[in-house]
Amino acid sequence: MEWFTAPEYWLGRQILTRGAAAIYLIAFIAAARQFRALIGEHGMLPVPRLLARRSVRAAPSIFHVHYSDRFFALVCWIGAALSAAMVAGLADVVPLWAAMLLWLTLWVAYLSIVNVGQAWYSFGWESLLLEVGFLAIFLGNDRTAPPVLVLWAARWLLFRVEFGAGLIKMRGDACWRDLTCLYYHHETQPMPGPLSWFFHHLPKPLHRVEVAANHFAQLVVPFGLFAPQPVASIAAAIILVTQLWLVLSGNFAWLNWATIVLAGSAISQPAAAAVLPVPSPPALPGPPPWFAGLVIAFTVLVVFLSYWPVRNMISSNQLMNRSFNPYHLVNTYGAFGTVGRIRFEVVIEGTDDPTPTEQSQWKEYEFKGKPGNLRRLPRQWAPYHLRLDWLMWFAAFSPHYARDWLGPFLVRLLENDRATLRLLRRNPFPESPPRYVRAQLYEYRFTTPRELVHTRAWWHRTLVSRYVPPLALTDDHRRHLGRE
Repeated sequence: MEWFTAPEYWLGRQILTRGAAAIYLIAFIAAARQFRALIGEHGMLPVPRLLARRSVRAAPSIFHVHYSDRFFALVCWIGAALSAAMVAGLADVVPLWAAMLLWLTLWVAYLSIVNVGQAWYSFGWESLLLEVGFLAIFLGNDRTAPPVLVLWAARWLLFRVEFGAGLIKMRGDACWRDLTCLYYHHETQPMPGPLSWFFHHLPKPLHRVEVAANHFAQLVVPFGLFAPQPVASIAAAIILVTQLWLVLSGNFAWLNWATIVLAGSAISQPAAAAVLPVPSPPALPGPPPWFAGLVIAFTVLVVFLSYWPVRNMISSNQLMNRSFNPYHLVNTYGAFGTVGRIRFEVVIEGTDDPTPTEQSQWKEYEFKGKPGNLRRLPRQWAPYHLRLDWLMWFAAFSPHYARDWLGPFLVRLLENDRATLRLLRRNPFPESPPRYVRAQLYEYRFTTPRELVHTRAWWHRTLVSRYVPPLALTDDHRRHLGRE
């Protein structure tokens, strides 16, 4: 079965499997550290409440069998420990069937989390990680050469990520077509990084070149992935470089890193060896018949499920980041079909005053990642995902995006809830909770270089309107939280 394997992609398999395991590790740790306040038993969107109204068929999850905060944390930390072991190479020292079971365990655990995560897990990179993780089950280990069919499935996934993102841009905001979107994007993106201010102030002609290069990388280069070598490796390398550029310019959780490891899997050993000192692939045997049968069945499944994302991509009403089945397999992807021209931020404040007045002193809560303090340079958080910070960006567009969780969030601030406060960078009320909290809507913009020199501030902001009026903790709130 020489046609079935491709020993020259041993390094590509290592990149994809170790990379997927590293992303799993970050995802499980992020889930463990944030879930209590977000979806725990007393969280803003509690898992038990979701499970009471969603069937296991609609949302497959081991938490349908049992849920408690302790059990959820156990699943997260077991997933993190297993992911770390896979990064270290556990899959290559166990039998092939055992490696597949280990990858399947990671996939089931993270699928279970995503399917109860609600709004906090509604991002495209959750589905991307699950799809990459499912691929890893069938990539094999050092007991067999990499299977060609799964490597092609990985390229098909990479194609959907890139080409889908390119199509949604061209069909969406006009600024992508006139090459001006980067006049605004670095400033208005969900969570700017430490270099975003500098990217924003690059010359406008260079911004236009960036957009044109992005269109080339997303609309033309992906077709090269299906060409013979070394063309496929060159196409993958171009995608890899453009993704690293995106890593430098902002915080997009593990979206870029998942795309990078997919690109790495498309680079052949001879192509890599032409420019880098890479190790030679070991001598690997052919696949056992049972493994070949599973790989073929997996390939048939991918082909069958590809109907829906292909139909979506060729549709004039293309959707971004959509899963067509509850297992998040063979999804459609895309990003930034619309780019904001103005940045709005919801700023949360509290006061100790028994009755708020015009003279009340309001103290601001500071988030870990989203802009707040004008003199604080944005931090690099990706590939770690700050879920509350990301949804606060959506909330700034409209209260509609926060209708289910913003009220519970504010109530928990009024109680100085420890789990909720751990999601924040600074609590201005460390000794006792505030009497009232409120939310204000501001317009933010990056300062100019001259303003930065004079004020040492990276941001300038202007109050737009009240977002949520002063709110106090009432008996109704306590009953809702189960405090009485």
